[in-house]
Amino acid sequence: MRLRLAIAAGTALGGLTRYLTGITVVGGLGLAHPIATLGVNLLGCLLIGAFATLTGPGGRLRVGPVTHQAVVTGFLGGFTSFSMLSVETLDWAHSNGLTSATIAMGLHLIAALAAAWLGHGLVARYNASRPRNP
Repeated sequence: MRLRLAIAAGTALGGLTRYLTGITVVGGLGLAHPIATLGVNLLGCLLIGAFATLTGPGGRLRVGPVTHQAVVTGFLGGFTSFSMLSVETLDWAHSNGLTSATIAMGLHLIAALAAAWLGHGLVARYNASRPRNP
């Protein structure tokens, strides 16, 4: 029960953070929704790659399984938003054409993988400097 509540709380916080980040980027910077969603998803991928490496075997931060699931599945799962990306890309396709929507979706996928790889790589170097978590 504790694990489920931790994941639910993480998801609520992640979703709220995603919403607030999205409206800040769209309203504050004047960017279109697919671009704001790209930024949120890339940040989430970077963070999940970094956190998984930081807390994994050989990582420098030791967390229990409840905390790990609350952050990864809950907060970061709620923060990133593939379903939102899908509906915004569909709207973009209707407004701006299928070609630009396809390019945007491809950019999301490639950049998300690159962000997760970057997060993993940065923290792997950090972990290697002085490993602490067996």
